[in-house]
Amino acid sequence: METKFHAMPSVFVMEHDVPAEMVTNLNKYLDKYLKQKKRKSLAHTLVGQIQQGQQLLMDHEDEKLVEFTNMLCGLGAHYINQYSRATGAMFKCNKSVEMDELWSVHSYERDYNPIHSHGTKTLMGVSVTMWTKVPQQILDQPTAGTSDYSLYNSSGHSDGCLAFQYGQSHVTDNEMLKPAPSFVVRPEVGKLYLFPSWLQHMVYPFQGKGERRTVAANLNCWDVAEEAA
Repeated sequence: METKFHAMPSVFVMEHDVPAEMVTNLNKYLDKYLKQKKRKSLAHTLVGQIQQGQQLLMDHEDEKLVEFTNMLCGLGAHYINQYSRATGAMFKCNKSVEMDELWSVHSYERDYNPIHSHGTKTLMGVSVTMWTKVPQQILDQPTAGTSDYSLYNSSGHSDGCLAFQYGQSHVTDNEMLKPAPSFVVRPEVGKLYLFPSWLQHMVYPFQGKGERRTVAANLNCWDVAEEAA
């Protein structure tokens, strides 16, 4: 008698490696932007508890960011297509993905982001986060998801990590045959993640020197009416 084991995923997160040259160009852009007196702070609109660093609005229409912005929108469209393939979901209309907002977060020791989700102008929205700088002490931690890592016995190994949360968790989850409702990611330079804008997530603080630099975005997904034949 054949037995099958069916997984029932609750959420889809897509990972992408950004070319090193693009990461370098983003850092050069942000290094110059940080020195400008007219830089625009987003601290009043974001939940991040960034006391040492800054949270800055980026002009996604700036010609120096066009290539990066176009890449994000293309990845957003790919995420929707992959979601449709994985779930069999059929949408009433084709989707047009456009940038809603783009910003950077410059975090230092003890800075953190409490659990939160993002919002977009459209019901369907895709959010993006990527790292362009990561302190060495964060990189030296055991990788989340391996046998060396456990959120319940992490001993500081989650410092500076990003955690996606899509349900309530308890220490008895394994004994109850309940899959972990969270996914912890250790930052890596050039690593980018896309996820639905409703997905709650948080960033743990870290100790020691260095900047944890993140570029984040929200993407609107508009319905596109098909032209009449």
